[in-house]
Amino acid sequence: MNFITIDLRPVLSILGIFLVGLSAAMLIPAATDLIYGNLGWQDFLISAVITSFFGLMFFLISRGNENKLNTKGAFLIVTLSWIILSVFSSIPFLLSNNILSLTDAFFESVSGLTTTGSTIINDLNNVSEGIIVWRSLLQWLGGIGIIVSAVSILPNLGVGGMQLFKLEGSESSEKLMPRTASLATEIIILYFILSSVCALMYWFCGLSFFDSTIHAMTTIATGGFSSNSESIGGFNSHSLEYVCIAFMILSSLPFVLYLKTIRGKPRALFVDEQVTGFFKTLLLSFLLIMVFLSFNDNFDFSSTLRNVLFNVTSILTGTGYTTSSYDDWGTPAIIIFLAITFIGGCAGSTTCGIKVFRLQVLLKNSGQVMNKLISPNRVTNHKYNGENLTLEIVESVMTFLFIFFVTFVIIALILSFTGLDILTSISASATSISNVGPGLGNIIGPSYSFAEIPELAKWVLSFGMLAGRLEFLTFLVIFSRSFWK
Repeated sequence: MNFITIDLRPVLSILGIFLVGLSAAMLIPAATDLIYGNLGWQDFLISAVITSFFGLMFFLISRGNENKLNTKGAFLIVTLSWIILSVFSSIPFLLSNNILSLTDAFFESVSGLTTTGSTIINDLNNVSEGIIVWRSLLQWLGGIGIIVSAVSILPNLGVGGMQLFKLEGSESSEKLMPRTASLATEIIILYFILSSVCALMYWFCGLSFFDSTIHAMTTIATGGFSSNSESIGGFNSHSLEYVCIAFMILSSLPFVLYLKTIRGKPRALFVDEQVTGFFKTLLLSFLLIMVFLSFNDNFDFSSTLRNVLFNVTSILTGTGYTTSSYDDWGTPAIIIFLAITFIGGCAGSTTCGIKVFRLQVLLKNSGQVMNKLISPNRVTNHKYNGENLTLEIVESVMTFLFIFFVTFVIIALILSFTGLDILTSISASATSISNVGPGLGNIIGPSYSFAEIPELAKWVLSFGMLAGRLEFLTFLVIFSRSFWK
């Protein structure tokens, strides 16, 4: 008896196109290694051939298919694309001399595509230019996928309250598809323009063309991979850090609002509840840590202000760049950094985590519950950016938050069973499901990598990174028996 009722041909067709595109992207680091005289170009060429072979095979298997992609197919595409692309993206790492094990190669690949930024590479000086480009390119491509999914796919799947951001008139699939494709194209163009401007600004700050390009890709993607083992702090440039802060913030705001601003609605960014909530969170976190650090005997206002603003922005946006070991700033600072690790930026940006709008929905719903306790007969209809907060949206957000924190606890417990200390286990779990990058402590802190953690922990964290990037429900729903009926 055939229990699978999903037509996999449209799914395979799209996956095939993605793999062919990925194989083409591999030619960029191959050319880089060739230019710099590294033998690594051969690894990328072999990887491109393998990836394109499977991509063409998937595409040919589904050739002649005229069926439209349904909701179940969309769930499969969103989930399988991240997993399969992560597998094939790991091939260059596996073939290189820098990353030896399959576990490390897959971990680095997942961390790149999900824009997490956790790494198992200790010394980037011993890594070929091609590998450095590949890491950054993975994050840049991952960032594109994140935004396009957030504005065109997840809202229509109703994942975690994302239906709040549905396109107007999305009830009609005939009208939705062309509009979605047009919006995705506009966002990709905007993404490329922002990346180019960021690279130019970095170049003005004194970085080489190579370093400017690398960091522009990982900044706009809020990924955090660097060409310097000491991250942005290794360049010792104050102007660079302030430019980086600006672009990390820009990348954490809804890209759709940029398009509205360009189309003649300049107030769109400033009146959006999610944007104002993001800036309030950023300001509050910054001020609290500044106050705590001001009691230190060696407090220097200008350097402390710059370091706190940079690192708070980096962690809140999920970028993961560092300029100093902020886990040495004391317990209050560690608690705040751990808290903002969960939050993330705005929906419709390249950031991950809970996202500001879900916390705002939680607060609005909590206020409504409190009001009903005080006045049971009082009827209140809360709105979010002018949209009614329906029971469906609230329940979707609450379900997301529940699964988010249950996953966090389970991963932290598993990590502790592998022998990691409690701070490392908690921060590693938080940074993986929130796709931030660095953790806390003397093993995975801002000055360290994930190279020394056990292999099982790396697989668990890879799962966490994928689940977090896929908004949990999108990832978990395909494991439901009813999904395949």
